[in-house]
Amino acid sequence: MIKNMGTLDRGGRIVIAAVLAYLALGAGTLSGIAFWVALAVAAIFTLTAFVGMCPLYRIIGLKTCRDC
Repeated sequence: MIKNMGTLDRGGRIVIAAVLAYLALGAGTLSGIAFWVALAVAAIFTLTAFVGMCPLYRIIGLKTCRDC
């Protein structure tokens, strides 16, 4: 798997995922479909940040890392 995400991009995704997870689980401000969408996006952002590869970036030909 070829990485296509830079460090700043990966860090930003972790922060966004943490905020979404907090809103859905910790704060209890989201309910219904918004709860599930927030959890799904948080899970996807966390997974892609740890792997370093975003499938959507690959489709559109975007790379945010310098060395790849």
